[in-house]
Amino acid sequence: MISLDHVRKSYGGGSFAVDDVSMFIEQGELIGLIGESGCGKTTTLKMINRLEDPTSGTISVNGEDVREHDPVQLRRGIGYVFQGVGLFPHYSVGMNIAAVPELLGWSKSQIRERVDEVLSLVGLPPDEYRDRRPSELSGGQQQRVGVARALAAKPQLILMDEPFGALDPITRAELQDEFIRIHRSLNLTAIMVTHDMSEALLMADRVAVMKDGKILQFDTPRTLLNHPQHEFVRQMIELPKKRADSIEDLMEGR
Repeated sequence: MISLDHVRKSYGGGSFAVDDVSMFIEQGELIGLIGESGCGKTTTLKMINRLEDPTSGTISVNGEDVREHDPVQLRRGIGYVFQGVGLFPHYSVGMNIAAVPELLGWSKSQIRERVDEVLSLVGLPPDEYRDRRPSELSGGQQQRVGVARALAAKPQLILMDEPFGALDPITRAELQDEFIRIHRSLNLTAIMVTHDMSEALLMADRVAVMKDGKILQFDTPRTLLNHPQHEFVRQMIELPKKRADSIEDLMEGR
């Protein structure tokens, strides 16, 4: 479980990028963080694995304050998936996935078995993809490898920053469905930053809508849809429908 208690992040100047954020996340939940660019959602995500440190407040993972852990060791126990993947281009797919287990001192046989296991989990046959280079893969295949790499060390927590944002709509929908399946089968706790309200409502168990560093509402998709508590939340909920209506009007006018 993850707990954020009155967390703030300031870069100086008297303003806060994250302003008094509190949330409690149960084991096995998939949480969406959504809002406009600059609202603090990515900063919130980065503070959980200490890519950023909070100015004040407390962040705990499984009851332990993250600031009591060495940042490098902490990150090795937390999966991280982000837009653009960031695979090592000179490494094979298998070597990319093996990177963290190697740092943790796993045996070669354990690593080989785990590489094949997570490749199969994300829908990439190991014998076909293990020895390929990232440049030999499509964008969707690279993103699948990114998810496999995040899962390699068997973390119970996955952080995702716009993980499907750079993909074409069909591939994006396929990977969204694939990750939902993986999340449920492994009982992972996952926190996902997204700009796409449709994606958040589709994938997340609960969604935190952020603006100006604050959480305006943190609820289930059903509650957000039926009972938005803020005008900005209502606008975010209605945006996908407005876009669909605009496309329909455009097509009718042709």
